[in-house]
Amino acid sequence: MKNRILILSPHTDDAELGCGGSICKLIEENNELFWIVFSTAEGSLPADMPKDTLIKEFVSVADYLGLSANNYMINNFEVRKLSEKRQEVLELLVKVRNEYKPNLVIGPSLNDYHQDHIVVANEMVRAFKMNSSIICYELPWNQVSFNSQLFIKLNDGHMERKVKMLLQYKSQMYLNRHYFSENFIKGLAYTRGAQVGSVFAEAFEVIRWIQ
Repeated sequence: MKNRILILSPHTDDAELGCGGSICKLIEENNELFWIVFSTAEGSLPADMPKDTLIKEFVSVADYLGLSANNYMINNFEVRKLSEKRQEVLELLVKVRNEYKPNLVIGPSLNDYHQDHIVVANEMVRAFKMNSSIICYELPWNQVSFNSQLFIKLNDGHMERKVKMLLQYKSQMYLNRHYFSENFIKGLAYTRGAQVGSVFAEAFEVIRWIQ
């Protein structure tokens, strides 16, 4: 039986950065996947960039992974203001919980200090704590601490695909986000891999694990 996996991205690029290699592995293993983006972060783009830039870049990622429009949902909550829409976020997640019934939910950490990320993390736990396993991906630039309790081992192919996914975000390359660099992406994965006897890995916090 396929696992039904729900991926939560506060913004268009968060899950790719935090668990892009694992997403590639989960798809490769023929799991069923549904991906929710909460904000397309229009307000974070330079004034001369089209407002739909990050939407198009996310769709490019989905296309690269072979996902159809049925595999994702793109919302347009205003960036840095998700706290004002907390109840709407929860209601959306409850609706997805009831309709999709995921076995596993992967989202941002409860130790993430970005104001949008922590809203999604809290509402994720509130919505899914009784029904699904919940794990949280790592975004070190937003975190003071991270409890690396679960590791997903990755191979060279998974990492190459993660790098190619992130290359779809040309807007972030233009903004010179250091965490989009191949050196950073692979360096963190090397470090996590060394902890579990693998060339590469991604680390996760475990909120709930239901067998």
